[in-house]
Amino acid sequence: MRAAPTILHLDMDAFFAAVEQASKPSLRGKPVVVGGLGPRGVVATASYEARRFGVHSAMPMAQARRLAPHAAYLVPRFAFYRAISGQVMGLLGRLSPLVEPLSLDEAFVDLEAGGLADDSASARAVGERLRAEIRATTGLTGSVGLAGSKMLAKIASEEAKPDGLVLFEPGTERALLAPRSVRIVPGVGPATGDHLRRAGITTVAEVVEAGEDELVRILGRAHGTSLYRMALGHDDRPVVAERDAKSVSVEDTFDIDLHDRLRIRLEVERLAERCVARLRAAGHSGRTIVLKVRRYDFSTLTRSETLRGPTDDPLVVREAAERLLDLVDTTGGVRLLGVGVSGLADYTQEDLFAQAEAEAEAAAGAEAVTGAGAPEGAPRAAEGTAGAAVAAAAPATATETATRRWAPGHDVRHAVLGAGWVQGSGLGRVTVRFEEPGGTAPGRVRTFAVDDPELEPADPLPLVPGGATGAEGSAPAVLAGE
Repeated sequence: MRAAPTILHLDMDAFFAAVEQASKPSLRGKPVVVGGLGPRGVVATASYEARRFGVHSAMPMAQARRLAPHAAYLVPRFAFYRAISGQVMGLLGRLSPLVEPLSLDEAFVDLEAGGLADDSASARAVGERLRAEIRATTGLTGSVGLAGSKMLAKIASEEAKPDGLVLFEPGTERALLAPRSVRIVPGVGPATGDHLRRAGITTVAEVVEAGEDELVRILGRAHGTSLYRMALGHDDRPVVAERDAKSVSVEDTFDIDLHDRLRIRLEVERLAERCVARLRAAGHSGRTIVLKVRRYDFSTLTRSETLRGPTDDPLVVREAAERLLDLVDTTGGVRLLGVGVSGLADYTQEDLFAQAEAEAEAAAGAEAVTGAGAPEGAPRAAEGTAGAAVAAAAPATATETATRRWAPGHDVRHAVLGAGWVQGSGLGRVTVRFEEPGGTAPGRVRTFAVDDPELEPADPLPLVPGGATGAEGSAPAVLAGE
């Protein structure tokens, strides 16, 4: 444990939603929900205005819509988020050589290693300066926690939300932790928390009172010993730069064992969607899909499938997870399901042969309907290449164009009206609000045909002049953890 609060934890406030509000003057001060908008979509981030209605991350989107029907529901712009995250991480890198990113919007910084702080006053000054620089550079707010350990710094940043700074003085750890829920301790998730609750342990003080031996009996040697040390405030984990994520995964433990095979399949699909959302938020893709099943008798099975290349496509991950589920006997009931992706990479590798096959089928279908081959003058690929099969592909319908190009929240530019963003689309039309990040009032709204030649998808505009955009290749790599 350190004698000075020189470990800093930064957590950007409602990051994805805050980016959208900063980009869109009409959404400032209003509930905004970012995530998958399909029937099995989940919430990635909700603005503080939406959280007042009970909306939170990882919630099914259908439930969020019931709780906040008048919120703005937007599809994530991950490239843009990564670009802005790169700016923030660059500011952190100026403070210290030891920066440990946990996700796009969260990181630990060792101020002592940077030589910028050696006591409470200097640490607080660095934290306040960082918050001001983040606002000036990105137009966004972040919350800062300062303490002598990573655990306390993270708790402090949570208390600082939104847009604040909290410093915990070293030596006060026991008093600060005692009345809090045991769930704040790293490694205590819903399942462990419920296990401790059944043993009558709900606060950190009760963990200490129970003693190490009792915790080892309840949780096992490694977990019990670690929890007891953390409850005493003993956290000597260092800030580790270049912390590589090995995998991304999500799992759920069910209050009642699942027996219905259809329900189990639906849960696996939902977990796959959540896993991909986390994977994309981390700026990664992966090639190995892992399914975890804990059965009624506590036996745990894992099955995996390795793809030919890395992917962050939710359909690919979901279908792989479903294939793995077919290999597992769920007779007797299932108490836990998990879906993970490992073999991480920072890019996706399109399956050109599968793509060519699918497009060839589409072309064949179009030819069967029209009785004609490729239109005269259509481009043709060289023989023997994967592109040869797609030369005669039929043009997309208006509905397909709307689905592919006009995602709610995404950026467009009109030849006459300028920059705007998609409010919604359907029935061959797309509604656009024309406004820019620097605006102070809501912009005007216009509706167009989805194939209007004057309307095109566009790169995001920077939140502040000279800031980052979502242009391909503009974002530095940002590491992410579990």
